[in-house]
Amino acid sequence: MTPRGTGPYGAGDMREVVIGLLGAGNVGGGVARILQENQADIERRLGASVRVKKILVRNLERTRDATMPRALLTTDPREVLEDPEIRIVVELMGGIEPALTMILEALSRSKHVVTANKALMATHGKVLFAEAQRRGVAINFEAAVAGGIPILRALREGLASDRIERITGIVNGTCNYILDAMSRTGATYADALKDAQAAGFAEADPTLDVGGGDAAQKLSLLTLLAFGLRVDPAAIATEGITRVRSFDIAAADALGYVFKSLAEARQTPEGPALSVHPMLVPKEHILATVRGSYNAVLVESRAMGRSLYHGRGAGPMPTGMAVVSDIIELCRHIFAFDAGRPPPEAFSTIVEAVPRPTSDEAHENYLCVHVTNVPGILGRVASCLGRHEVSVKRLEQDLHGAGQAVDMVVVTERVPEARVRAAVAEIDGLDEVTGPTHRFRIREPDTIE
Repeated sequence: MTPRGTGPYGAGDMREVVIGLLGAGNVGGGVARILQENQADIERRLGASVRVKKILVRNLERTRDATMPRALLTTDPREVLEDPEIRIVVELMGGIEPALTMILEALSRSKHVVTANKALMATHGKVLFAEAQRRGVAINFEAAVAGGIPILRALREGLASDRIERITGIVNGTCNYILDAMSRTGATYADALKDAQAAGFAEADPTLDVGGGDAAQKLSLLTLLAFGLRVDPAAIATEGITRVRSFDIAAADALGYVFKSLAEARQTPEGPALSVHPMLVPKEHILATVRGSYNAVLVESRAMGRSLYHGRGAGPMPTGMAVVSDIIELCRHIFAFDAGRPPPEAFSTIVEAVPRPTSDEAHENYLCVHVTNVPGILGRVASCLGRHEVSVKRLEQDLHGAGQAVDMVVVTERVPEARVRAAVAEIDGLDEVTGPTHRFRIREPDTIE
């Protein structure tokens, strides 16, 4: 990362773009390593070099590898934000503050920004885009969704001429790792979570991941890129995977399904339909084959049809690769700007949207009703479903002795959400029911042709 530029870029025989990093954790280390190891390839493709001048860290004494020499480190953000030579600021700190304040400061000084901060972009993206446009600079955030998969670039550029109608994604590697382990090894949720933490795929506090919040933030960004709509992640119907039991995994397998946590966005005449839920996915569906911590996003558009984007969704190197790709893209913009071409618009028009209510959404359902095995209980459960016009497609019941607990599995026909909720509420009020019904949606059995 030595200076090799000419003119405004430095001294030497090659143009140079100088960047500064805010944060030097796992992703920051991955970015530094990729820039160093792939320097020759980057220079060949870009026709310029990328030099890291300063890296903001919290602790100067921490041992770091050779990709982050001591001379580049600082604990003073002003050395990154106020340096006129630094053209691109790369935010890899995470969280809302102080990241938001620092990015706004960088934009106010007409510096381009790259970030991997999904929470920040999902909640404050509108403010950041407006400031970037006002200053004539760009803010790129490819690494904020699905790690190294270039899904945002595909939506923004590759499918820019198409009309996107639906996006369905496995966008949280922690959830996919846990559900996949439960399916393939028979592990309990608790054991699968421990394995994910030991493997580095889950945080010590995994709530944001397993509760669905992380996927909702990513879905908000996908909706922005696909439909031009800004949706508050808190308004997205969200359910985590903590209620999925080994019994449900086994029952789904017997029925021909696997569990996946799916984030979905669809265009409808009544507005965007957005949700994050664990769902039973047919084994023949392409998303059922996504293993371990991998991510996948299935895009359905009018001209292209179905297209799938699949790869590692987390980790220092995949995420770092996406960050460096954004840096390279911005370098190309910088050379174009300096040649007198105008900057691109950074989401000049963002429409605020509220997701349509989920009560009218229709789908098949998996119900596991926990009841005491007494005469007539099957009929009483069926009557509750019938009163709410919920048709039964399949019903199975574990046989136990009279008076013992029974897990009754019901698969419904496709039916509006409101009816299922009402039926389940009535079922759970029966005297013979021993606990809340486990209920999950079933994904329709479509395949990629």
